Amino acid sequence: MTTVTQTRLRGRPAHTPGPTFLSYTPDGSRLVTAGSNNAIRVYTTGSDGEPTNIDDCQGSNTAVVASDNFFIAGSEDGTVCLYSFETNSLDKILVRCTLPIRDLALSPDGIWAAVASDELVVKVVNTQHMQRVLYLREQSKPVKHLSFHPSGSYLAVSCSDGLIYIYSLITEEPELVKKVDGLIRSLETDAEASSRVIWHPDGRAFAAPTATRDIQVMSRTDWERQRAFATGHVGDITALAWSPNGALLASAGADQKILLWETKTQTILTRCDYANVMGLAWHPTENILSFTNSDGEVFIHTDFVPSAHIPLLKKGLQPAPFLHDPLAETSGNARRLPINGSKDHLDARRARRDTPDSLDDILGSDFMDDEEDDFIVDDDGAGYLEGTNGNGKRSNGHLEPLKISTGKRRAAYNSWQPRLHDSFQPGSLNLTGFIWTVDQDTHHTVTVEFYDREYHRDFHFTDPYLYDKACLNEHGSLFSSPPSKTGSPSMIFYRPHETWTSRADWRTQLPTEEDVTSISLSDSFIVVTTSTNYVRIFTLYGTPFRVYRQKSSPTVTCASWRDYVLTMGNGPMGGDGTTQLLYTIENVKRDEVCQSEDIVALAEGTELGSVFFSDNGDPCIYDSKGVLLILLHWRTPGQARWVPLLDTKFLDRLAGGRKEETYWPVAVAQDKFHCIILKGGDKYPYFPRPLLSEFDFKIPLSCSPPKEDAETNVVADGTKLEESFVRSSVNLSLLEDQLSATNATNVQRAELSRREVEVDKILLQLLAIECREGEERGMKALEIVSLMKDTGGRMVEAAAKVAARYERGVLEEKIRELAEQRLLGAADDLE
Repeated sequence: MTTVTQTRLRGRPAHTPGPTFLSYTPDGSRLVTAGSNNAIRVYTTGSDGEPTNIDDCQGSNTAVVASDNFFIAGSEDGTVCLYSFETNSLDKILVRCTLPIRDLALSPDGIWAAVASDELVVKVVNTQHMQRVLYLREQSKPVKHLSFHPSGSYLAVSCSDGLIYIYSLITEEPELVKKVDGLIRSLETDAEASSRVIWHPDGRAFAAPTATRDIQVMSRTDWERQRAFATGHVGDITALAWSPNGALLASAGADQKILLWETKTQTILTRCDYANVMGLAWHPTENILSFTNSDGEVFIHTDFVPSAHIPLLKKGLQPAPFLHDPLAETSGNARRLPINGSKDHLDARRARRDTPDSLDDILGSDFMDDEEDDFIVDDDGAGYLEGTNGNGKRSNGHLEPLKISTGKRRAAYNSWQPRLHDSFQPGSLNLTGFIWTVDQDTHHTVTVEFYDREYHRDFHFTDPYLYDKACLNEHGSLFSSPPSKTGSPSMIFYRPHETWTSRADWRTQLPTEEDVTSISLSDSFIVVTTSTNYVRIFTLYGTPFRVYRQKSSPTVTCASWRDYVLTMGNGPMGGDGTTQLLYTIENVKRDEVCQSEDIVALAEGTELGSVFFSDNGDPCIYDSKGVLLILLHWRTPGQARWVPLLDTKFLDRLAGGRKEETYWPVAVAQDKFHCIILKGGDKYPYFPRPLLSEFDFKIPLSCSPPKEDAETNVVADGTKLEESFVRSSVNLSLLEDQLSATNATNVQRAELSRREVEVDKILLQLLAIECREGEERGMKALEIVSLMKDTGGRMVEAAAKVAARYERGVLEEKIRELAEQRLLGAADDLE
């Protein structure tokens, strides 16, 4: 076949000189480019006008991917931003990494975005719910390229050490299905040469550049090497791209050439002279190939495929180039290409030419003519022909064979499974201090910092065990590590902050194949939940104290305070297909269960963000909608209930709608919510660590009245007092529960009396508002008086004086009757 050399186009200056990247939207209407400056350009297909500029973006962009409604860009500062096509502006920061972003990949449905950076872990983030993140951790070196399978079920990861990791994303937890060695070369993450895996559109194979500057095809079913596109480039390959139907392959190299290959024959159709090409992108439906270079230019090459080869581009989906294609050789599994009433597709079933020992080579090309090719006639309807089966229907041969899981639990595509709550570790950040770690490839460097440096000194140490979970309190720091790749089991490590012996820290190993899912630390015990649903409890100095299997499984998380342990796990499935989150609270020292397998009160569509105990020892949770709840009456079996203390969406600082921020929970202490403010779509605290903020509790009761209301002041005062009454009542109940379960001190009894008086004072203020509004509010006013906690009659007498002050004679009389009934002990008998 004759090779055609095309004329060179002139590039369009898109960005400042430097690496430039591009991506088409799936519908082909837009082309997005990003480069080293802080502007992103959006070109409209078919238009010669100026592109749309999106300014004030992150600088030094290193990757870009696009869907029909949005596009995502990553930069060297580790930020991954999602931009809306509708507004041509930043929508949200999708995720933030500590090191430069190297590549992005978007699943075909646009729901998942894979992020590769100079960190070792690849993050797969849900573009709709950013808190849903999958982590790919098998790599030992940073990742250079990412590529989604056409079905979105697999992700190919090209690592800088020359290995390809194939992950399955079918199940809840990503699974490494294959590690391919010897195909790609080792490259630095910022090298211009490419080691990218590109999946063939039919999904059965992928291609990747090799160290010998060839392009090798590998089968996904048996991981065997198939055809190769050889001897095309004399320099390193820098970019690859299949045509939408898989019939053509475009490649660019450091030899300043762009080559167009025919997939079936692996022959070169055309050559183009373009230098420093870094990215190639086919238009999804038209004969257009766009590419960028390291000079900041973009080329939109219309009519890239010569007219003589356009029929190849217009064909339906073509098969990947196999040496021995199982679908072509087995009639029952024959892949059928799209047909439109013609019989031309029967030619695809002919024997392959130019393959070792093919039928044409043995018998000669003229042995059988076209008329004899269809010598079997399905005259009795028995289904001999490949086109139909015995029922006159198409067989399932055009489908890929199912992969049936051999484990006890089948994969999600074989049998439906409920959505589980994933396990998580509450943050190692509280009012005592915080723990952070730096990944040094072969080890970690762990640093423990304290807020009160007069009481504790900061310290750091080298961590060869690669701890991934930590927590701390005033007495010590607790760490855990996952099982290592060499087979070492999970490990628990505790280090006290003060000791009167020479060495008091200790570590212990868990049984083999048992991973730590969460840990917690109290003043008395260490709690560890594991992947085998065990709850393991140790004393502070390493003595095993309890071990039992949690009823609700798989485990989710745990928290502890003094002798109390709270564990959470997945329970029965709810109506929305998600398992209910259950919790258990027990006193491990007395071996008493306070609450057993009770439901965690989460609203529909929300997820648990954090769980912890307040400074007074009451369980608290913070959900994904920004609501803080506390558990009331939890020491009495069957009486616990979750009470909202604060809904951060209704904070006064967000009332104008101009701020977009979320809050990372730190602690509930001194009747305040302590947190870190996260801005710009951030989901986690970042360095430099921002200062702690605190907010007063505000129980969500009702909306604020409109400003134009004539009675705004009166209604607002009443609303505030009602919220204060409910909040003070909750605080009073929490203190009553605490004192009933402990030996109360004189200070605590005095605090209880003070809170009772505080509740009654709020009721007196509410009574004054009702009296001021008129006689018709008398019944509610009397009801308010009946809610008073005072048993001595002093507050009820004050209520009568308030009624007299506003000349509410009937109300005053009713209040004095109530006071007399209370003194006689008859108030409880009132209807």
